[in-house]
Amino acid sequence: MTRRGRILAWTGGGLGVVLLATGGAGAWLYQHLDGNIQSADVGSRLDGDRPVNLSPGSKNILVVGSDSRAGANAKYGKGLTTMQSDTLMVLHIAADRKWATALSFPRDSWVQIPACDRGHGARSSPHHFKINEAFSIGGESGDIGNAAACTIKTVEKNTGLRIDHFTSVDFQGFKGMVNALEGIKVCPEHAIHDEKAHLDMKAGCQTVKDEKALGYVRTRYSVGDGSDLGRIGRQQEFMKALATKAQSKLTSPGDLYDFLDSATKSITTDKDLAGLKPLYDLAATVKDIPTDRLTFLTVPNYGREADVPTDKANVVWQYPQAGGLFSDLAHDREVGAAGKKKLAEAAKNPVTARSVRVQVLNGTGTPGHAATAADALRKLGFTVVTTGNGPSTGKTTVTYPPSSPSLKTRAQVLASRLPGTEAKETDDATPGVVTLTVGPDFPPSGS
Repeated sequence: MTRRGRILAWTGGGLGVVLLATGGAGAWLYQHLDGNIQSADVGSRLDGDRPVNLSPGSKNILVVGSDSRAGANAKYGKGLTTMQSDTLMVLHIAADRKWATALSFPRDSWVQIPACDRGHGARSSPHHFKINEAFSIGGESGDIGNAAACTIKTVEKNTGLRIDHFTSVDFQGFKGMVNALEGIKVCPEHAIHDEKAHLDMKAGCQTVKDEKALGYVRTRYSVGDGSDLGRIGRQQEFMKALATKAQSKLTSPGDLYDFLDSATKSITTDKDLAGLKPLYDLAATVKDIPTDRLTFLTVPNYGREADVPTDKANVVWQYPQAGGLFSDLAHDREVGAAGKKKLAEAAKNPVTARSVRVQVLNGTGTPGHAATAADALRKLGFTVVTTGNGPSTGKTTVTYPPSSPSLKTRAQVLASRLPGTEAKETDDATPGVVTLTVGPDFPPSGS
């Protein structure tokens, strides 16, 4: 979703269906459209170890733009047979329904992927990789419920946000929505020639539909700096244009039906959100949110190359800013324009993992445990300056000396990569470095 226009477009569409349902043949039309929406059993596939709901009444909805390589999508990924997620975001709706935040996750985010059900009795192991791999791992057997569950677990594990609902929008259905509107006008500044997206476009304003529209929202490597961040922006602008045209064009029952038929065919949700009425009710809850209180953010990040010079393809989340953002949403605190500006300023000078000098101490008594932990930190890009034995501890700790704001920030960066670990100030911490005292719980689950 981008801006109020998209919310209003969905709200208007739902209202149109309700009006159709009051007509002579409306009941059949309503049932047909309602039946297009697929549901997935997600809740029963999530493990019990989930974040606590810290803001009852608010809603966190995970939205996935899926692009499976089956059927008509096969040409976009030779040899790829699993489900793919090209777009990932969380829509947070405040408990008082007076504000909302849409938070996008770059698909190249290097994160912890927890153990997930692959289907057919197989299970993956915890590891680090791109965040969009979670959808593929869970979807190996073609079960979108598994794909959704693995994605939810990954987002919850890395953000601490409790996900309430899930919805997936397939790009082939998205193409049908564009066609029902007779195309969308776009204005690329430069010609685009992208073999992977099957796109060949001239520069300048033009109307796109069919495969060209799908290729435009998928293109990445041949536009700008080739990053997923640029694609996120293009997708948001495209959807804004789509919503604007939908509001002006969908004035007849026939046009509205063609649009909603494609839209509902492209949507899969969790069981509680499945159906026209729940989706309409969802849209109705946010239709009155002012434009200036509908905030769109991307998780603060920087290129992983700054930490691991050989990795030029991925990004890592910027801490402590990302952690603060997740905490704000978990506690239902509005970020707003001021918070967005602050994040933008911090993004100019991120504290990288490589800038964090770490002393690793063995608090378990087991020989070699500090060396093992040091190797794990180096793989994440941290600078390990020394290893040794430390005081016995039952839990891994991250500490820093008092009166050192810069070391506090660096300790928070380290702790953010170790789930369940907090950075703490201690009087006996070694000056000039961040200290990791390894407990028997290292490495933490999923790290």
